[in-house]
Amino acid sequence: MEDTSLTGQATALNRAIGAIIAQLDIDALPAPERSIAESIKRQAADARLDVRDYEYADTRAEQLQRADIANKRLEEIQSAIVKASEYNMFSAIDVAQLSATIQRVIAQIS
Repeated sequence: MEDTSLTGQATALNRAIGAIIAQLDIDALPAPERSIAESIKRQAADARLDVRDYEYADTRAEQLQRADIANKRLEEIQSAIVKASEYNMFSAIDVAQLSATIQRVIAQIS
């Protein structure tokens, strides 16, 4: 995955999260769990756009600003995934794989 662009890695992360959430019957989940699932799905899409904006920034100052935004959102997603795993929405393996991908993207942006 190191040969893949940051945007490509963020897109793969978004797809992986979407695939896991798609297996859930979101409408049947209790309100707190449904809220977490919807939030993670939305944040994953936004993180992909944040990473894209980072890569397409025109100036270094803009790139640093976009990096900060993307890093914060990725860290929020990671925390939300851990929280969702408490409700068995993500397995331990999913948490480990997604966390590794998130940390790899954060490391490349920073």
